[in-house]
Amino acid sequence: QVSLAESGGGLVQAEGSLRLSCAASAGAFSNYAIAWFRQVPGQEHEFVAAIGWVGGRTLYAHSVRDRFTISRDNAKNAVYLQMNSLKPEDTALYYCAADLWGGGSNRLSDYEYWGQGTQVTVSS
Repeated sequence: QVSLAESGGGLVQAEGSLRLSCAASAGAFSNYAIAWFRQVPGQEHEFVAAIGWVGGRTLYAHSVRDRFTISRDNAKNAVYLQMNSLKPEDTALYYCAADLWGGGSNRLSDYEYWGQGTQVTVSS
């Protein structure tokens, strides 16, 4: 089992940057694929990016490709989401989620463990 805690959200102007962190408490963190999803009130969770448990394979939503970068530091039990060129439509509550032995998919149902989320607000 793994516990996840997101941080790094905040208020930023359009075209600005933020770096989200997902800290995990797990004995074998490297065995988990980690994904970022986001949610706007009244809407479904939207996949943002994922990184697999082995080899660092990454997957991005089309809407964030070339602007966001997901990375992991297994020694620190952490995954990061570097967000550049932010747009007002990126405003959402961002969650990280973990999938044991996962390849880093974009399917919500693959992820067993979830954090509480961190709010990102992008002003125009």
